[in-house]
Amino acid sequence: HGLYLVEGKLRVHVVFRWTDLGMRLQTAKPLPPGAHRIVVTYDGKRKPEGFHVYVDGAEQELEVLFNELSWPIESKEPFRIGAGGGKRFKGEIRDVAVWKRALSRHELETPSYYAWLDLKAPKEIRSAREELRLAQSARDAYEATIPTVMVMRDAPQWRKTFVLKRGAYDAPGEEVRPAVPAALPQLPEDAPKNRLGLARWLVSRENPLTARVTVNRFWQMIFGTGLVKTVEDLGSQGEWPQHQELLDWLAVDFMESGWNVQRLLKTILMSDTYRQESVLTSELAERDPENRLYARGPRVRLAPEMIRDQALFASGLLVEQFGGPSVKPWQPPGLWQELAGGSGYEPDTGDGLWRRSLYTYWRRTIQPPSMITFDSPTRETCVVRETRTNTPLQALNLMNDPVYLEAAKRLGERMAADTDPVAAGYRLLLARDPLPQERDILMAAFDRFKSWTPVASLLLNLDEAVTKE
Repeated sequence: HGLYLVEGKLRVHVVFRWTDLGMRLQTAKPLPPGAHRIVVTYDGKRKPEGFHVYVDGAEQELEVLFNELSWPIESKEPFRIGAGGGKRFKGEIRDVAVWKRALSRHELETPSYYAWLDLKAPKEIRSAREELRLAQSARDAYEATIPTVMVMRDAPQWRKTFVLKRGAYDAPGEEVRPAVPAALPQLPEDAPKNRLGLARWLVSRENPLTARVTVNRFWQMIFGTGLVKTVEDLGSQGEWPQHQELLDWLAVDFMESGWNVQRLLKTILMSDTYRQESVLTSELAERDPENRLYARGPRVRLAPEMIRDQALFASGLLVEQFGGPSVKPWQPPGLWQELAGGSGYEPDTGDGLWRRSLYTYWRRTIQPPSMITFDSPTRETCVVRETRTNTPLQALNLMNDPVYLEAAKRLGERMAADTDPVAAGYRLLLARDPLPQERDILMAAFDRFKSWTPVASLLLNLDEAVTKE
């Protein structure tokens, strides 16, 4: 192991065998002439990211020259500074100190001074310094918990941008500047020609498209189909609005309310159109099978995430905490090893298993299998109009997935605690009382299984439990 100076650059070696077991890193820039304070830190995890080199308190960018440190190594050779090949430090090293703990950013700035405090200062000063270090560590730990957000800013000068002929990167055409297409309303005169100006233009009253698209997607979320069926395309290639006046009115009201989503949803959900019965008569099935004329209320299967969340909520398992990091609920063992190139997946425990599906950890190419079964798309492309199928796998998922098995168990416990278990199950899951025939069927199931868990599983498998109607 060693710290070297090669062609003016600092180089760090952690090597047991040069051919296949070691690591070599060096600073991207050479040291400027003169005296410097150099600090090297290493977290011992055998990764290049664990090394940090500081020169006069400033962290240096490192280049990885060799990275084959695959397991812990112990070398009988001492740690050398300036030995070996290459230029030496010419014996001009004033002092050397080694710490067995992590250094604070203050210590990195003036390591020699803090080394003197640690080794030679009076006991009272060392004691006070330890208290200060602990206080600084507590402060740093607290600051690390404060959420951060990435902020973009424009470069000082415009980058030259060209229209690429036939899309070829090596065939630039006419030079262009930031603007909107000429066929659309132009940016206001006082708007900056950057992302902020574009954002203001998108939500300006002169551009009704943003409000129309937003309203149409919320309508699809509620009714299953948008006022414009092609929610991904409201342009000339998309479908003409089924109720253009309604779409325009909702869009204008949405803008005038200050883009108030709660008001928009309340307006739609409290309308006579939404509050109709969703019963499909033979006449309506013949004249309007897709319910585009809205002569009846919506009847559509819930989204995959909503199906899971409803089961957790009815069973009392749902953790209704807002915000926080992603969680990892149960997934089949070995799935990630197969699809993620050997990457492991360790399910959470406790509350992490029962949070809303919104917080589920996902990778671009790996969706939770239970979500895929209910037609959830992968994250490889943006999809705003999901398909809905009806397959036997969906029923098998509701019967056998560990999440739904646990939900059935807990829902059964809630039912058993009530004086009328069947009615309690219907109210918790379906928000209504059971019909006499339904009660008889479930009581017969209870008499057969002698447990409310299978009965709760039957309720979770009802078409009504996974359908909004």
